[in-house]
Amino acid sequence: MTSSLELMPAYAMQKLLRANYTDIFSLLGMHRISVPMTNKAKAANAQTSSALPADSDSNQAPKLVDRLVVRCFLKGAERVELINALDGRKVAELAKLNDDGIFAGLAGRRVNPFRYRLRVHYPLTVEEVVDPYQFDSLLSAEDLYLFSEGSQLQAYHFLGANHRSVDGVAGVHFCVWAPNAKRVSVVNDENHWDGSQHVMRQHVANGVWDIFIPGIQALSHYKYEIETGEGHCLLKSDPYGQMMQSAPGNASRVPSWETYQWQDDAWLAKRANTAWHQAPISIYEVHLGSWRREGDRGEQYLQYSALIEQLIPYVKKMGYTHVQLMPIAEYPFDGSWGYQPVGMYAPSYRFGSANELKAFIDACHQAGIGVLLDWVAAHFPKDPHGLTRFDGSCLYEHEDPRQGEHPDWDTLIYNYGRGEVKSYLLSNANYWLEAFHFDGLRLDAVSSMLYLDYSRTAEEWLPNAHGGRENLEAIAFLQALNTRMYQSFAGIIMIAEESTAWPGVTKSVQEGGLGFGFKWNMGWMNDSLSYLSRDPLYRSHHHNELTFSLVYSFTEQFILSLSHDEVVHGKGSLLHKIPGDDWQKFATLRAYFGFMWGHPGKKLLFMGADIAQRDEWNHNKSLDWHLLEFAPHQGVQRWVRDLNTLYSQSTALYGSDHDCDGFHWLDCDNASASIVSFIRQSGDEKLIFIVNMTPEVYREFRVGLPCAGAYREHLNSDSHYYGGSNVGNAGSVSSEEEPYQGMNQSAVITVPPLACLVLTLDGNLSAPSADDVKAIPCS
Repeated sequence: MTSSLELMPAYAMQKLLRANYTDIFSLLGMHRISVPMTNKAKAANAQTSSALPADSDSNQAPKLVDRLVVRCFLKGAERVELINALDGRKVAELAKLNDDGIFAGLAGRRVNPFRYRLRVHYPLTVEEVVDPYQFDSLLSAEDLYLFSEGSQLQAYHFLGANHRSVDGVAGVHFCVWAPNAKRVSVVNDENHWDGSQHVMRQHVANGVWDIFIPGIQALSHYKYEIETGEGHCLLKSDPYGQMMQSAPGNASRVPSWETYQWQDDAWLAKRANTAWHQAPISIYEVHLGSWRREGDRGEQYLQYSALIEQLIPYVKKMGYTHVQLMPIAEYPFDGSWGYQPVGMYAPSYRFGSANELKAFIDACHQAGIGVLLDWVAAHFPKDPHGLTRFDGSCLYEHEDPRQGEHPDWDTLIYNYGRGEVKSYLLSNANYWLEAFHFDGLRLDAVSSMLYLDYSRTAEEWLPNAHGGRENLEAIAFLQALNTRMYQSFAGIIMIAEESTAWPGVTKSVQEGGLGFGFKWNMGWMNDSLSYLSRDPLYRSHHHNELTFSLVYSFTEQFILSLSHDEVVHGKGSLLHKIPGDDWQKFATLRAYFGFMWGHPGKKLLFMGADIAQRDEWNHNKSLDWHLLEFAPHQGVQRWVRDLNTLYSQSTALYGSDHDCDGFHWLDCDNASASIVSFIRQSGDEKLIFIVNMTPEVYREFRVGLPCAGAYREHLNSDSHYYGGSNVGNAGSVSSEEEPYQGMNQSAVITVPPLACLVLTLDGNLSAPSADDVKAIPCS
């Protein structure tokens, strides 16, 4: 008999019991070893080979032969039988080496490895298991090289928990990056969260650990138990986990096996052939947790199936071209609104499964609506189950807090110069665009990425290699991100929330820019909201707040954004910002929206603004949809809908949106009357906007016109239909041969109070439908 010492050395058993055997796959599983030839084997050899010399020295070392040994560690087991997986026959019974569950034994006289199962006898049951330690690593050298290099776009295909089938055996391949760990184990429902079981294989050169575990069920919970270099044990969620448990458990979950059958080929083809800079983009920004709720007390989130039935028809009815979802990657704290994500690859459990999210996006596409995702790559939270000091050392963040900590948000900053971190983020962006068919990403807090001294005092930051304040590694990452995403996904939109005057945010990388498609126009937002909040008596002294944005409007590809950030933290709703009585508030808001839709730049409106939400946004409850029982709120909603309709139908508002030739001031200097007038044009199509930001009615008001003819009052925000006082021009205006405001023609019109007029030459645009109330002429 082969001794237990030969089957497993004593030191190895001790290390195995302490879960600190360094190379676990060289110990457990099936291995070829050399063992002394038994007398029975010698006799058999003597009968079959006369050429073998007889032993002449009794002290001669015993002859060695190759055999297969199988070793396993199964706590609580009483007996273990080795079963041939091919024919189901018992090959051997393994010897119990100690009472802790370590077994080992020879597989008869076999010398060639084979697939096997273990029949495990416990006190109350018998189970057959497929030993994970019989499988080689499923990782490829090329994948690991690209991952370490920082150019891997699909790391989620091998990192995380991925379903695999090996030689007909179904299971889950777990893989995690933890280069400074002494040990990493998968702890899960199946092994009772015991870190001594399912210890992973270490790939020293890349710092990656992996194991293929057969029989793991979809949706089961798991984490990684990581022993640090100092001997501490950490319990971490999977950075690449595609599904997560809610707090306080915060475990990762094995994703579902089910695939989703997409039906959006027509949309993707259309998207690929759309030049978005010359197309209408009107974005409805949505926080899924508070757009609308259900339940007796409004405590239940709408699931994706309900959002398909309710949100998509609303967006379609209102004429938006895109929905932008605030972050939906898993986040433990509701009050972060998703901006402190821990599960970057896991769609939040709050609204449904990954496949249900895909069904929602698919339904949007089939309805002709694009879907954008708010993506957070500027920082990550310090939750202990997350990325912070993941293997006991700073992997994803910088060691030095002057580079690695964000003082405003008490969060950590990614180390953009580390290859594995770049692959993590690049792959994550790729994941949402590839697996979920999102139509683009809006990057949060880009300014905080670009500047090393962002929100820091002089002692709190380190200069770059050239002594400057620019974060060169973050810049290179953003350039790589935009280049790679635009190369990989035709027709997507990459958007930057960048609040400074950083040059070239939307310039191509080849020209030295960051390579984004669009940038939020934060300057326009700040100036115009400041203007909006002023009493009309004083607006004339701040007229430049309405007009200054046109000085730089064509330096970038801009989106005019009125986002969630403008209606929280005591800022009040848009309606609340406006002084005056209710009539003035609603009229001013309509006029302001008219100015916004006429101003160059794509549009973004946060949910609730288009129904004139009175209260500041509260993420813990639904929007106040009951307000639509009241005429003024209905009027604002109708006005936004009709502005979107005009926008989508008029190439003058989007065809040359990025070009200064598409905009012409008629009058930007009429501060005393607080009126601006301008032309939007593309080709032969022209729209004239007149915006009055005072409650005065201006009669006999002359305005320049680009050509002779009859002009239709296409939209008037003071119409009764929108809740106004019905002052206007009886639906039409005729030009006169009197030059004015640089035009050869002009007309005398009536400008209604706190209102926006849109005039168009008859025939330029299709007239409003006969039964549309807004077509009733204003007197």
